Amino acid sequence: MNYSIYAESTPNPKVMKFVSNRMLADQSIQFITSEDAERIPMISKIYNLPFVESIFLSKNFISIAKTDNIEWGEITLELRNFITTILNEDEIQNYTEHIEVENKAQIEDNIKDTKASNNINKGSEPKTDLERNIVGLLNEYIRPAVEADGGAIEFDSFDEGTVKVVLKGACSGCPSSTATLKQGIESLLIQKLGEEIKEVVAING
Repeated sequence: MNYSIYAESTPNPKVMKFVSNRMLADQSIQFITSEDAERIPMISKIYNLPFVESIFLSKNFISIAKTDNIEWGEITLELRNFITTILNEDEIQNYTEHIEVENKAQIEDNIKDTKASNNINKGSEPKTDLERNIVGLLNEYIRPAVEADGGAIEFDSFDEGTVKVVLKGACSGCPSSTATLKQGIESLLIQKLGEEIKEVVAING
């Protein structure tokens, strides 16, 4: 079955979500530099387009952030066709398998290159029952909605009432992310877990 792609807008005006009819990756990967993209030929080809600022790959979609000097109406169809063509080229018929092999190393490399690398690398695995409850709630209630908007959310740490989360893809730098944090995530965690939760803050991935 050939790949087909359709485009969806996201709450972030800089980011468009390109959804595939087939799985693209088994984990989420963010590409914020051309060096990040070099490991995966398809991503590298997209990143080299002059209007592409960053790329987020997750499961069956690719979220692309554009530069400010061009409008989505000028490039959406071009990007959709470009991605479809690349996915269906014979030279990357083993694309999905390649992604699965590279994921862990790629994620580690990408994390090291972000401004928040020290925070993301430390404490991202829940260590207490409360932290595990936080992660469970994020996965059950928040992650599906965030992925639907072309982004991702990951637990970073919990300290003295403050929950830190990592936002990626369309959620990173989105104008509405503050409202999502306060009215959505923070309210949910306080409602479910009580006064131990004081606030939720984001670290852009």
